[in-house]
Amino acid sequence: MNKDQLIYLDHILTCIDKIQDYTLNVSKEKFLTKSLIQDGVIRNLEIIGEATKHLDKEFRVKYPETEWKKIAGLRDKLIHDYIGVDLIAVWKVVDQIIPEFRLQILEILRAEKL
Repeated sequence: MNKDQLIYLDHILTCIDKIQDYTLNVSKEKFLTKSLIQDGVIRNLEIIGEATKHLDKEFRVKYPETEWKKIAGLRDKLIHDYIGVDLIAVWKVVDQIIPEFRLQILEILRAEKL
């Protein structure tokens, strides 16, 4: 794997860690009322989606268990629907998808850095 792919994966992991830090001990109800937390989470989801788009197709095909297309699509939805962002859907991503996605990225990094 080329160095750029590792850089994008490191950016993705950094953003995931920021999201988890911003939402540590934060309930869904609190998330829905705190715009500062929402903004931080949404911005990092956008960066994750953008970094995902920069990963080579061959690389994404190599790791089909990761839903790269959905992740990139989330970025597009957040950017283009910035006024009507569904905060409940964003919370579901934070609560249900981000933890597993983090594990997948860590596994990929371990495998690729060998």
